[in-house]
Amino acid sequence: MTEELVDAASLAGVPDGFQRLWTPHRMAYINAGADAMRADCPFCAAPGKSDTDGLIVHRGETAYVLLNLFPYNSGHLLVCPYRHIPTYDQATPEEVAEIGALTQTGMQVLREIARCDGFNIGMNQGAVAGAGVDEHLHQHIVPRWAADANFFPIIARTKALPQLLGEVREAVAAAWPA
Repeated sequence: MTEELVDAASLAGVPDGFQRLWTPHRMAYINAGADAMRADCPFCAAPGKSDTDGLIVHRGETAYVLLNLFPYNSGHLLVCPYRHIPTYDQATPEEVAEIGALTQTGMQVLREIARCDGFNIGMNQGAVAGAGVDEHLHQHIVPRWAADANFFPIIARTKALPQLLGEVREAVAAAWPA
C-alpha cells in the first residue's frame, strides 16, 4: 500500500484564505471567561507566585513587570501596580513614576535583546476601552519590528510567536538592570 499526499482542499470543510496557527494554550483564557478573570485577578495573583510561574521579569517597590500570557508579539510586557486599582487617575504619584520608569527600562531591555524597531505603548482602561482585565491597571509594552508590517492578526490572518514564554521571560529578566 502506498501513502498518498492528500490535498487539503479534498478534505472535509470549505477551504478559505486563512492560515491556521494552533494555540491551544489560549483555551485557559477562553474557558476562564471574563467573570473568572474579574473574580481571580491575575495581576493580584502573579506577585504571590515565583517569578517563573508568574512570568515576572522585575519586581519594583510599587509596581512590577511581567510577560503578557496572551502576547501580541514576543516580548509583550505588562507593567502593573501591586495595588488593585482600575484606572491611571487612581494611581499614586509614586506608582505613576515607577510605572513610567519601568516602562522606559522595559523598552531599553527589549531593544537590546529583541532588536525591535518600535513599540506600541498603552493602557486600555475599562471593558468598553478593550481591557481584558479591566479592574487592575496595567500598561502594555508591545515590541514592533520594521518587517512586522501587519497590525495584529485581524489583518495578517496569522500571528506567529517564535519563542516560548519561559524563554522570553528568562531573556528579559537576565537583561534587566540590577
